[in-house]
Amino acid sequence: MEKEIKTIEKRFEEQQPQCRFGLLEICCRICGMGPCRIGLSEKGPKYGVCGANADTIVARNFLRKIAAGASSHSDHGRAVAETLIKVARNEAPGYEIKDEFKLVKLALELGIDIKGKKTEEIALKVGEICLSQFGQQEGELIFTKRAPLKRQKIWKEEGVIPRGIDREVVESLHRTHMGTDQDYLNLMKQATRCALSDGWGGSMIATDLQDVLFGTPEPIIGQVNFGVLKEDYVNIIVHGHEPLLSEMIVIAAEDPELINYAKSKGAKGINIGGICCTANEILMRHGISIIGNFLNQEMAITTGAVEVMVVDVQCIIASLPEVASCFHTKIITTSEKAKIPGAIHIQFTEEEALQKAKEIVKMAIENFEKRNKENILIPENISNLVAGFSYESIYYILGGRFRASYKPLNDNIINGRIKGIAGVVGCNNPKVVHDEIHIKLVSKLIENDVLVLQTGCSAIACAKAGFLDSVKGLDYAGKGLREVCEAVGIPPVIHMGSCVDNSRILLAATCVVKEGGLGDDISELPAAGAAPEWMSEKALSIGQYFVSSGVFVVFGVTWPTFGSKNLTKYLFDDIEKEFGGKWAYEPDPDKMADLMIKHIDEKRKKLGIDKARERVLYDMAMRRELE
Repeated sequence: MEKEIKTIEKRFEEQQPQCRFGLLEICCRICGMGPCRIGLSEKGPKYGVCGANADTIVARNFLRKIAAGASSHSDHGRAVAETLIKVARNEAPGYEIKDEFKLVKLALELGIDIKGKKTEEIALKVGEICLSQFGQQEGELIFTKRAPLKRQKIWKEEGVIPRGIDREVVESLHRTHMGTDQDYLNLMKQATRCALSDGWGGSMIATDLQDVLFGTPEPIIGQVNFGVLKEDYVNIIVHGHEPLLSEMIVIAAEDPELINYAKSKGAKGINIGGICCTANEILMRHGISIIGNFLNQEMAITTGAVEVMVVDVQCIIASLPEVASCFHTKIITTSEKAKIPGAIHIQFTEEEALQKAKEIVKMAIENFEKRNKENILIPENISNLVAGFSYESIYYILGGRFRASYKPLNDNIINGRIKGIAGVVGCNNPKVVHDEIHIKLVSKLIENDVLVLQTGCSAIACAKAGFLDSVKGLDYAGKGLREVCEAVGIPPVIHMGSCVDNSRILLAATCVVKEGGLGDDISELPAAGAAPEWMSEKALSIGQYFVSSGVFVVFGVTWPTFGSKNLTKYLFDDIEKEFGGKWAYEPDPDKMADLMIKHIDEKRKKLGIDKARERVLYDMAMRRELE
């Protein structure tokens, strides 16, 4: 019997036309007097029942989205901090500290006395201090001190340095409660503080502590696309964002006893593949292949070759069990925070992580026999890529063990071989052709000698297009960028991790500033950011903390403040006077690239590096004059 399989694209079609009030964010449901809608025409109402106008309503909605986005990444960081503490107390069998050097470096940064202390004692103290950042009520988040001094001064003058991660999220929700903060500019001040608590707080904690637990990524070769699924293997997909369970799944899949069990069921072995940011996490540290990004999750099941899809939190489509019901695939949820009707729930805890992982792998093996071989159709598409670039590994790549430095990068930006740097990140959105905007944007950027740093679903999109291949990717790069990439041995598009790892891009930008020659602040760099196909609230939080850190950021597909001309003008223009960064909206990838390149060119001109400098050979007299 044939069944109609409705995927996300079909459900999007059924929602047309979408509510125009909702698209413009000029509707409000935060109290029982509503819902209120501000008029789309001159004759429509100008105020909600409580008296709030479009500026207030749109600003509240925007701040609430940032609060939700910041809380999701920060809650991720909290989970990693709690895991590190349990590892330090020997309460999480299967986990271990894999990067002691980074642990010690973090401890010194946090002011911990490490003399005479065991690794576990240091880890406990690091975990406790990082965890305290969430509930801290006063003071400043520790990692904001990593920003350039000029940037820290700007934040202090504007009064936006986050006090505590949870406090900023809670205050954001309080301010947007009915009858509280009515001033759209004051609401945006809190949006900045809340977003900074994500980028320079929760996300940065998540990234650093994951490196301590699972190892700091170094360049590694991998593969991407549906062709990584294997017809004669037990296929397990890990999907979501927190690598705490997926790391254990990887270990369990390598257990000789479970491999033999799979062979006894007729399989050749066990194959792990990833989707979304969990995929990026295990790719960076193990070289495990990526199947696809956000919009690929349902399609992966329709190959008929997936025994189990195990999910944790964020970006999990609720329809997965319904799609899986047409096949033999089992959907397994693992987080108390994220259950789906129709899925099997296996509660994950750090104390039983490896045991639960083995249970899941065993369930997948036993499901292998239930395949309908007539339903199996695995596309052959597959691309090679290089991933695993941390801001630390870039030091080594550029300078080696004894001369580790960002100087070669700065020098090549100054001499013009590299025009500038672009961070291209974010999601997929069914409103546009899957991956198309990512690919067109990045293609034009690297063609114009802009080095691209990527995370999340955007990185997966460009990996499928071949841009992350250190050989094939060079064919898409401009002459100057290609020269540098060939000399260093890297692709023109740098994979820096999952979407929580956007903090790596912040720190890489800070490293460029501290190296010298390109200004004293992130806002002075010839750099820009983009989320071409964004869809999640996390993307807005990420965008706001980049803007607040001094970066020009362009979003595509849609924009959530057009219902308020005043707020949109502030975000697209006036905010730059305060923070040196600003937002822009452009759905066309070609025009989006032009905006970013124009901004980079303007920054180069301000730095005085827009024109080639004449080489001067100094004689002895000229050298004496310099002294």
